Amino acid sequence: MPGGSELTDGISEWYRSGIDPHSFTTRGRGTTLQAMEEPPARPTAQAEKCSECGFDGLTITATNAERTLRGLGPRYKEALALQEGEDPDIVLRRRPDARTWSALECAAHMRDVIAFWGWGLHQALTKEHPELPDPDPDLPDRTASESSYNSQDLLKVVEDLSANADRIARKAANIAGDAWDRAVTFGNLDMTTLAIVRKVAHEGHHHLLDIGRSINAARTTN
Repeated sequence: MPGGSELTDGISEWYRSGIDPHSFTTRGRGTTLQAMEEPPARPTAQAEKCSECGFDGLTITATNAERTLRGLGPRYKEALALQEGEDPDIVLRRRPDARTWSALECAAHMRDVIAFWGWGLHQALTKEHPELPDPDPDLPDRTASESSYNSQDLLKVVEDLSANADRIARKAANIAGDAWDRAVTFGNLDMTTLAIVRKVAHEGHHHLLDIGRSINAARTTN
């Protein structure tokens, strides 16, 4: 999967259009259309609190959203910095075990996560409550394998991650007032623009923890 703007432009290909919320049925022999009964209210994404990484979604607000998102680039660049004399193939590309991503794989995944949710934020801001299918739960692992995350260029991954973070930060910077309540539906879950920002912030915080663990494991076994 390409990174940067190519990835962002291609994100929509991951999804088909959702169910038309303005469906109608024909009743009787006439031409009168009667709206279908309203479906049950969908759940709305709540602020996440993660006991593993310590993230608290309530700390992310409209006031600090842009700063939080823009800070992801520098934080990942720092986390992936090598000590003098270290071999990136050992420290950044080595998996702690067969089922756990390397530091580079985590970073490449986060690059794509930012791009995807940047697209989701754009949908929420430019369309009237769009409905989209649930993301495929196998997509991250499949993309990591098919795109050979672990063989990608480190500097390019960090560059594209930073560019995606800046792009979504600019979107957040332009959100004001009621626009923070605009939403997109994934499957059966409504996500407001603020919920999307919190999701990206949580993913970013959590995968920094994963990167630290992978790097520490590589340095310990080296």
